[in-house]
Amino acid sequence: MKFKKPAQIKKLKSINRIMLRYFLLLAFLLILLVEVISFMVVKITVNTQTRERISRVGSDLVKVCSGGGDLDGLMRDYRREGINSYVLSADGKVLLPFGADFEEAGIGNLENIVNKLDGVGAMVYSENNNIVYLAAVEYGGEQCFISASYSMKIIQSGVNTLLWYFIIIGALVLLVAIIISCSASQRLSGGLKTLSSTAVRLAKGDFSVNFENAEYSELADLSDTLNTVRDEVKKSGDFQRELLANVSHDLKTPLTMIKAYASMIREISGDNPEKREKHLQVIIDEADRLTGLVNDVLSVSKVSSNLDELNFKVFNLTEYLYGLINKFGYLQETQGYNLMVDIDANLYTRADEEKIGQVVYNLLGNAVNYTGEDKTVYISLKSNLAGDRIKLKIRDTGKGIAKEDLPEIWNRYYRVKENHSRPVKGTGLGLNIVKKILENHKFDFGAESEKDKGSTFWIDFPAVPAEIDKE
Repeated sequence: MKFKKPAQIKKLKSINRIMLRYFLLLAFLLILLVEVISFMVVKITVNTQTRERISRVGSDLVKVCSGGGDLDGLMRDYRREGINSYVLSADGKVLLPFGADFEEAGIGNLENIVNKLDGVGAMVYSENNNIVYLAAVEYGGEQCFISASYSMKIIQSGVNTLLWYFIIIGALVLLVAIIISCSASQRLSGGLKTLSSTAVRLAKGDFSVNFENAEYSELADLSDTLNTVRDEVKKSGDFQRELLANVSHDLKTPLTMIKAYASMIREISGDNPEKREKHLQVIIDEADRLTGLVNDVLSVSKVSSNLDELNFKVFNLTEYLYGLINKFGYLQETQGYNLMVDIDANLYTRADEEKIGQVVYNLLGNAVNYTGEDKTVYISLKSNLAGDRIKLKIRDTGKGIAKEDLPEIWNRYYRVKENHSRPVKGTGLGLNIVKKILENHKFDFGAESEKDKGSTFWIDFPAVPAEIDKE
């Protein structure tokens, strides 16, 4: 028997370490780039300025030599700056300073250089780690050459010292970058850790937690979102507890009634047709209540899970609405309700006829349950002036809904906590079913209410021609 190799658990990465790593890498690359560019610029600048200095020194020596000035004294002055200068004869002998030899001059092969010097008069070049100036002059009545040189070793020593300064400064800057990056990553990850620990408390059922608004806008948005989630979860929990209480009561009462009346039929009214019929009717009514409860629970589950596909077709909304209103006719005959209708003729729409019937039936039942002492419900179905929209309004005359409760009435399990003169049936699922169905249709809908003046529920339907393809 072969055993499946367990999936390897993916190693999680720390945001703190990742941020620190990338920030330091970026800082190091920037420091390295700046220092390399700065070093190259300094090196090139020093080399250029040294060449310019040697050229000026050589020009000054040529002028003094041509003018008959104290050439030897000037050469001694420049030697103190590290600039060695010489007067050379055409055959390579050193005329000044006295006692120096040709090798000390460090000018290279004089013949080759003189050939390059023809037609130029003076030139600056590099030779044996020296920057050399060479020019042709007349000295003592003979054709001679003046050279001035500066050792590159001196320049290199200064550049190396500067390089060490750059390295030390770069290290200090990198150290500061490490401190700043550690601080920034700790502050960011600290906010995330706080949110995470608070979320764990929320997951354990502590709804008193508060996700504090962080100093970073993204974390602040996340905190606000989590606070909203907390409120919704708490609200959902409250609604579910209320549903359990409602359903428990609504199940217990009809089951108790069914059992009691069944016992009465068996023990008391079994041989009395009139009483037996009355008791059986109670059992049927209570069974209907149970059926309605189960249907509500199933309906809200289906529409919430989108298990029921919508079957769109064109139908006469006017006639369909009249058919639904007629189902409430028994209330007019037996309980004195008044259904006041104002409905335009022959209004057609395109929707799922069965689902819209469920919506309207729920709204009518809701209005009957909550209307005032006059037991009047107003039903209006009107087309707009353009003829492209149809608005259904169902209004009761009850106590109304407080402004703060109005957005909540569409939530699952919600029922306004008011004492009504008549018992209110239902589980608080009806309006949530209405909401889900109309959202699936993408129809506009809403509710308007004012305390002690009743409530109006409305739906905006698209109007279509009667002869449109119904498929």
